Amino acid sequence: MPEKPLPFKKTLQMRRNYLGRACKLHFEVSPLKIVRASKQYLYDDNGCEYLDCISNVAHVGHCHPHVVHAGQEQMGKLVTSAGFLDDKMVQYAKRVIETLPDQLCVCFFVNSGSEANDLAIRLAKSYTKNEDFIVLDQAYHGNIGSLLELSPSRWKKIGITQKEWVHVVDYPDLYRGRHKDDANPALKYAQQVHTAIKKANEKGRNVAAFISEPLMTSGGVVVYPPKYLKLVYSFVRSSGGVCIADEIQVGLGRCGESFWAFQMHDVVPDIITVGKPLGNGHPMALVVTTKEIADSIGEFNSTFGGNPVACAIGMAVLDVIHNEKLMSSARNVGKCLMDGMRAIAPNHPMLGDIRGTGMVIGIEIVTDQESKKPSKEGAEILAYKLKEQKIIVANDGPNKNVMMIQPPMCFTCDNARRVVQAFDLALADIEKGTSNKPLDQSEDGKMNIPLNILSGLGGPAGLGIMAEEEKDDEPDVKRARYDEMD
Repeated sequence: MPEKPLPFKKTLQMRRNYLGRACKLHFEVSPLKIVRASKQYLYDDNGCEYLDCISNVAHVGHCHPHVVHAGQEQMGKLVTSAGFLDDKMVQYAKRVIETLPDQLCVCFFVNSGSEANDLAIRLAKSYTKNEDFIVLDQAYHGNIGSLLELSPSRWKKIGITQKEWVHVVDYPDLYRGRHKDDANPALKYAQQVHTAIKKANEKGRNVAAFISEPLMTSGGVVVYPPKYLKLVYSFVRSSGGVCIADEIQVGLGRCGESFWAFQMHDVVPDIITVGKPLGNGHPMALVVTTKEIADSIGEFNSTFGGNPVACAIGMAVLDVIHNEKLMSSARNVGKCLMDGMRAIAPNHPMLGDIRGTGMVIGIEIVTDQESKKPSKEGAEILAYKLKEQKIIVANDGPNKNVMMIQPPMCFTCDNARRVVQAFDLALADIEKGTSNKPLDQSEDGKMNIPLNILSGLGGPAGLGIMAEEEKDDEPDVKRARYDEMD
């Protein structure tokens, strides 16, 4: 017999008891229990359907039947083939390489984006014999030690001090950055990379690599000015370094204009890393580089990297992108969404910059369009108001005021119009003052949030705060050290 699902509150309590406090949920105040998904929709334990605007991991759509079937079929034949010849691995590597410029011709298979970026760092060091790296401010490249040191967006949060071998330059922000009004912002921002290289050299240090996303998601969707990456890559290579394109969130057609995001900039990186979209939720990642760089490391092994199940799923994902014309769809639907947002922007002082390409879109929420002051509070309230309308959007970026839209690629123009209408209604509500009570922390550390935002959420029982009626829950799922967890 199938196992009976746990009640919502028990699932929540057990999560508190057995998972680390650092593991955050979407909508911490009133989390959702999602029990299944299909295409661009999520379904909670009450059967409510939500439009998913954030699951870029489900690249071609949640539980796509072609992808599911490929994984199930291969799982029944062979799961791991570490150390043996395997058709699926070489066939998949060939298909990926056929989408890339000729010089990017050697694959390394791993299991996560963090692993991919870690290997890229190792390859850059091995090939150049240098140790230093240049990163963009507010960058995020992974959650393992070597990459947290290259992720300025995480330093203050987890107490990391900038290392001598890490050089940080401004990300090219054209909305409120220091060179936003310059006649040639690409050159101004790129010159910071040149200066960083020069300062490193003056200290007797040399740069191994510059690493960046070709379209920066961690800074709240930053679209680079034309020729920025071309200039940066030239500066880095002239100093003996290599260029790494982190395509983990923006590759495989998501940007709409090209299959790989770096192709929008008319550049060819020396190393690319790919993760989230490859497996449509199945853990797999990839590093692709030149033969010369690949040959610079003596040996590499990954027990599960490139296993037959992962590669079968990966090929199915490529099938769907091609057969369903998802890259073209991303371009058209993204334009529909951004055009719609720009059409309502004059009616909403809180709608700041609207930027992105394809299915990578960021919408800045500000106190007013003139000052451009980030409104984290407004963005948080907006996220909950959209949740009321059964639409899931996250707020992120350096000031947590950018509404991030990175949905499954099967998102449609009808979905986009629904999102625009929901933004229009929610912002009107907030701007009229009906939802402007601040989100803050009470003296006991629990989150306060306007009661009207909680309407339709099932009341306080849906909150991340244990209701009084839970006192009879089984004692074996209670632990004192989490009893007071906020």
